[in-house]
Amino acid sequence: MLLKRWLVGDPLKSAQTAQQRLSKTLALAVFSSNAISSVAYATEEILLVLVLAGTAAVAWSIPISLAILFLIIVLTISYRQIVYEYPEGGGAYVVARTNLGERPALIAAGALIIDYVLTVAVSVAAGISALTSAVPSLFVHREALGLAATVLIIVINLRGMRESGKFFAAPVYFAIGALGLMVVIGIIHALFGQGASISPDHQTAVEELTLFLILRSFAAGCSAVTGMEVISNGVKTFRRPESENASTTMIYMSVILAALFMGITFLASHHGILPKTDETIVSQLARLTFGTGVLYYALQIGTMLLLVLAANSAFAGFPHLASILARDGYMPRQMATFGDRLVFSNGVVILGIFACFLLVLFHGDTHALIPLYAVGVFISFTLSQSGMVRRWPSAGGLAPRTFNVLQEYASGPHGSARRSRDAAQRFRDELS
Repeated sequence: MLLKRWLVGDPLKSAQTAQQRLSKTLALAVFSSNAISSVAYATEEILLVLVLAGTAAVAWSIPISLAILFLIIVLTISYRQIVYEYPEGGGAYVVARTNLGERPALIAAGALIIDYVLTVAVSVAAGISALTSAVPSLFVHREALGLAATVLIIVINLRGMRESGKFFAAPVYFAIGALGLMVVIGIIHALFGQGASISPDHQTAVEELTLFLILRSFAAGCSAVTGMEVISNGVKTFRRPESENASTTMIYMSVILAALFMGITFLASHHGILPKTDETIVSQLARLTFGTGVLYYALQIGTMLLLVLAANSAFAGFPHLASILARDGYMPRQMATFGDRLVFSNGVVILGIFACFLLVLFHGDTHALIPLYAVGVFISFTLSQSGMVRRWPSAGGLAPRTFNVLQEYASGPHGSARRSRDAAQRFRDELS
């Protein structure tokens, strides 16, 4: 018990739950780190597929990134609607359960659970890759380093949501600032012809540039949108008004994600950078932009911290989803029980155990984990969007029916008929 108190802290009273809720600043660090951190490897995943068709095929990275940018915009609009319509949280699972039925809801929940486990494994593995790019001698120890990082994140999350937010906020914002600085300086150099350049690498084509290859590249690059659903799953952890704060945080996250992703892709395309087995795309861009001085190592450390701490968004989302599933009878009831620090500690521990298992099984290799990652993400996205489409029929369906009902109410013995008709017309206009 003494060890537990030292690691986790003293128990909190249930009455202190409101005090543990997150401000927008802390919530952005907790919930958005997963989505924002994906910019460190999303461009690389696009290039890893395109380069199979030779060096010339790399030019397709810009059109593919623009398509992913459009997807980011669509998902942002949709998940903001979900935040307002389902303020109790649960994201894709609750949307599918309400609008599509039990089976699609459970499929969405299963996809999200897989996604959260892989989020931890991929984020930690990618963070350790950033570290080994700067210090190659640590490459042989990447599994042990990944396990140590995962255990640290578990302990911090067991201390409570607010505690983890305070701990993670500074390194997350530092990493965002470092990546943003690299993108801004790199674009200035690219536009004005300044800065260093590299000798172009020529990759021999092993496949033809087909539509299927382009679609594979798009699917791999969609790792950039992973984690966008986390805010909709944890709306109840925001300070009041919960939905408004969650919606605002969603916009901040999407703007940062889109700017960094498109900036890194543009710079990689401009310099003709190709993936390497021992160095990430971001590391190569940082060397071109900053050299190999203090700023280079600061960016690599910041990227490593952002990637490792991105796993924290899964620890914020998974326990809440598991508690909702437990409440509905689909998971053990212990998953819905608060721990001493007013977090769903059973969910935190179980998520960490499965993530450690995957890190060992795949030897901490990011590229081996990401194909599994994309499956869960696309399933949950598809079901949540389908549920929202079914919930909001076209203006020719719901709005006229609602208007007719309100008109019937206005014509009855209920208050001012004129005022009710005016309200009905405004309601119809808004829905249309």
